[in-house]
Amino acid sequence: MPEQIVGILGGGQLGSLLCLAAKKLNIKTVIYCDDQDAPAQIYASEFIFGDYKDKIKIQEFISKVDVVTFEFENIPFETLDLINQYKLVKPKPEINKIVQHRLYEKDFINKCNISTTRYVSIKEKIDLNANIKLIPALLKTCRLGYDGKGQYKINTADDLEKLEIDFSQEYILEKVINLKKEFSIILTRFGHSVHAIYDPIENEHENQILKYSKIPAAIDEKIISKAKDWASIIADDLDYIGTICVEYFIDKNDNLYVNEIAPRVHNSGHLTINAYNISQFENHIRSVCGLEKIEIKKYITPK
Repeated sequence: MPEQIVGILGGGQLGSLLCLAAKKLNIKTVIYCDDQDAPAQIYASEFIFGDYKDKIKIQEFISKVDVVTFEFENIPFETLDLINQYKLVKPKPEINKIVQHRLYEKDFINKCNISTTRYVSIKEKIDLNANIKLIPALLKTCRLGYDGKGQYKINTADDLEKLEIDFSQEYILEKVINLKKEFSIILTRFGHSVHAIYDPIENEHENQILKYSKIPAAIDEKIISKAKDWASIIADDLDYIGTICVEYFIDKNDNLYVNEIAPRVHNSGHLTINAYNISQFENHIRSVCGLEKIEIKKYITPK
């Protein structure tokens, strides 16, 4: 196969690790980022600084690469769509239209016959008062909320009166469950039913921000099997190419729910660098470049 150059939108920690994985495969990378001090420029073959809506700079980026991917999902859809007219974006831009909007994402998951916690669309104050039955709940912005941003914990009906909410934005109200465990399944899809699926990764969050990840996860085998099946269904239904992370909740009654989808390599998967023969980052580069799938194997640490 001729030498490929991968364009990566975003130049943070995940972009850095994608560059390192590509270098291992002798694949060149061009980072495009709106942060002039982005750390990934140290590891990339080339770095372009520019706003994600700067069409002139984006065209310069397009001219230098063969295929494009990204390290985070909140890049404007219009930018991804523009790039995709010239060079393929993997995973495809239409996927971001779904996962950038929490309500669309939950609706999509449920249409796949996969369980989520109960939720409702919130457009004005009256919608909150009409859905008191969901409390305790989390009120979240439908767009651009991550790592606890744009989220409001509602423990009682009295908390509704204290909220200062800008209803020019869309929100989703999600019922809080009696949480037992959180974990993620990281999967790389190369094509229909061609998946590399990593073992579940148990996660601990603090203030909605990931604090610890560990394997092996202390989870029942039936739940693991269901979670892997659901992740495969989601990836196939999206016609996804690359590495994807599906985050899960288990409640005290061992019911399984999908929390959200991350259409990219994921922080909980950093451990795949040392725990497996092929990391989530290398598999992502392999997939978007059309390289062969190699069977993943977990390293066993001697006791």
